[in-house]
Amino acid sequence: MFAQTDEKLISKAISGNERAWLKLVKRYETAIFHYCLRMVGNPDDATDLMQEVFIGICRNLSSFRGDSSFKTWALKIAHFRSVEYYRRKKEFTDIDQIDEPADESGRNMPDKILHQWQNNQQLLQALKCLPFNQKIVIELKFFQHLTCEQIAHNLGISTNTVKSRLYSGLDKLKVYLEVHDEFSQTA
Repeated sequence: MFAQTDEKLISKAISGNERAWLKLVKRYETAIFHYCLRMVGNPDDATDLMQEVFIGICRNLSSFRGDSSFKTWALKIAHFRSVEYYRRKKEFTDIDQIDEPADESGRNMPDKILHQWQNNQQLLQALKCLPFNQKIVIELKFFQHLTCEQIAHNLGISTNTVKSRLYSGLDKLKVYLEVHDEFSQTA
């Protein structure tokens, strides 16, 4: 059976076809969840945020014009919901307040997998330390694979602002990861 295009599913979903809506959700829930997880850093909050995103998508589905891909449009809604989340929470994590990863199961992993897990945890912790405007640009560039021009269009900012935020955020990540690496080697 051939997969239906997003456009056909959207058209059917707007007409009230619940199966078409569920197919759209299924198609993009992983990407939206991972986006939300990288933005909020907590799986429970990411799940709640993902639900808010899909509610927003459902309510505004008839306003999708097709100027961009459905995924890009959905991620733009996820971005706005993330901004709302931060406004509600008004809580930015201080680098000194970051907890160490709580998962102790790494002891039984082979060294390579354990090292990869530790690197991923360090990167997620470092991302939590970035200001939201830098985190969102890094998320869209490296995790959603958008170009600087696409990011600028999605966020409604100039390409130069995107590049500035990207490089500033990458510099901060580099410093954080270098400091963390030096600390873990001396410990």
